[in-house]
Amino acid sequence: MSEDSKAPPREGSLDAPFRRPILWQDPDYYDLAKVEAEMERVFDICHGCRRCFNLCDSFPKLFDMVDESPTGELDGVDKKDYAKVADACTLCDMCFLTKCPYVPPHEFDLDFPHLILRYRAAKRRAGEKDFVREQLGQTDRNGKLARPVAGLANWASARENTPLRKMLDAIAGIDAEAELPKYNSKTATDRLKTPLAPNPAGRAFGLRKVALYATCFVDYNEPDTAVAAAKVLALQGCEVKLVYPECCGMPQLEAGDVADVAGKARRVAGVFAPLIADGWDVVALTASCGLMMKFEWPLILPDDGSVKALSKATKDISEYVVELSKTFGLVEGLRPVEGGVTFHSACHSRAQNMGAKSAELLRLIPDTKVDVVERCSGHGGTFGVMKDTRPMAVKVGKPTARQVSAKGNATLCSDCPLACKHLGQLLADEAKPDAPPAPREAHPIEVFARAYGVL
Repeated sequence: MSEDSKAPPREGSLDAPFRRPILWQDPDYYDLAKVEAEMERVFDICHGCRRCFNLCDSFPKLFDMVDESPTGELDGVDKKDYAKVADACTLCDMCFLTKCPYVPPHEFDLDFPHLILRYRAAKRRAGEKDFVREQLGQTDRNGKLARPVAGLANWASARENTPLRKMLDAIAGIDAEAELPKYNSKTATDRLKTPLAPNPAGRAFGLRKVALYATCFVDYNEPDTAVAAAKVLALQGCEVKLVYPECCGMPQLEAGDVADVAGKARRVAGVFAPLIADGWDVVALTASCGLMMKFEWPLILPDDGSVKALSKATKDISEYVVELSKTFGLVEGLRPVEGGVTFHSACHSRAQNMGAKSAELLRLIPDTKVDVVERCSGHGGTFGVMKDTRPMAVKVGKPTARQVSAKGNATLCSDCPLACKHLGQLLADEAKPDAPPAPREAHPIEVFARAYGVL
């Protein structure tokens, strides 16, 4: 081919973006000097572009450091300060998926969230760990310990319990103003130990089998979500069972412990493998866990057949019910939701590249006002409760809460239960004395189940 006949280079975002496997088993992945060199390359491109300035606090921090440096360029920023950019990142993936024109296949080959993940992994390998965050991330252990004493645990962690929360603030750095998740003495696994009988009149009867992946948060903290999902699916005629081997590892991913996430992926995929082989679909009940199973695990273990099969078989709960409605049609009986619903489209739901399926689900409910707010809540797991990062979570979340408030609906729901609770708290804290009651918080599938009268 002659030089003149070669195709010209193409700008980013003209082809579908893709992500490269995470090379966590390569020693170079943890070489801090090499990581910082890559950060310098990427940050310099970000500084020249600045399209991401309004997504989160990472980019304003980076750009401010550049603008205030002696040179006004990235070379004037001390590499020690790169940590400030990394600490403000919640791995929401929105820069990669919605803003960046330089993601693969562009020759610049940018993946900002996975670069921050690599930086955290390198720091972790170098011995830098946050003890409290590590303990908060042990969700299965914490849930099992709290379950027998759920009432006491909830009393001790309540925001209104000022003395204990101030003690936690001072000793552990858990912000005294942050609402913490509540525990249940009866988990979702307890409540769905006996599978629900599928409705013979449901149009999917005898045609669909669903294994619900409970997720740690739903199992220990929000079991109503699992019960709602099981009842809605059983009503459509699906055979349903709840399966919860262990946490998906999102807290460990955020901490840079990729090896631990890989272990969880192998074990969970191993549990689901025989079910998938037997024709069961897998449905995830929270956005972050669905993202892990569909996208992050295959990048961490690209050669694992069970992980690949699980990724292909997994759907989000709203995605799955919408699919049922289009394939078979739904059982009649949905009733309007009084007062309207505001759906917050969580970042980890948007990152699944499936569209606003929960909004589509809610719009199947007749005569119900449904509004969508598509902006980051700012929560980000432990990011939203730790004293050193919660101010950033509040800063990012306040504009989103104002959008929710402007909708004036009686119900607020999100694919991410932590995002929903964070926004609910921001709304309550900002409310004036004569303001109407704060919206009721729920998962979209709970709203749908109530519309059916089964929850």
